[in-house]
Amino acid sequence: MGEQGHGRVVSFLVRHAWLSMRAAIGTELEEFGLTVPQFATLMMVGASPGMSVAQLARSVGSTRQAANEMLAALERDGLITRSPHPTDRRTHQVHLTALGGRRYEEALPAVVRREAELEAGLTADQRDAAHAWLAAVSTACQEPAQK
Repeated sequence: MGEQGHGRVVSFLVRHAWLSMRAAIGTELEEFGLTVPQFATLMMVGASPGMSVAQLARSVGSTRQAANEMLAALERDGLITRSPHPTDRRTHQVHLTALGGRRYEEALPAVVRREAELEAGLTADQRDAAHAWLAAVSTACQEPAQK
């Protein structure tokens, strides 16, 4: 099958693109003392204050234990807080601190700029089609499989 077989397996291409983008974005985030998962966490918690650790783990595609370890580092750095849920004592809610919000806002332009550089060789129609395709496949993956 060789190299040609990989070109027909879309999930392989998406994985390769993601790993390449993650490395490129990760380099940008080093200046802000953040990793890609930490940046994503600040983005998601900023958009959904009070989300649970379990929700966050699902959103970033990690285990709850890995999410807790990452949150511990963000908490140590003063970027997030975790507090007990008011009605479910087994659940903790995650919130950005003022410093976490500022760090995200400082890093965001670098991420947006780097993504624009990575997409520079595409036409606007190609970018729109790629974004629409990614959103549609992501949604389809969340739906139960049809048999």
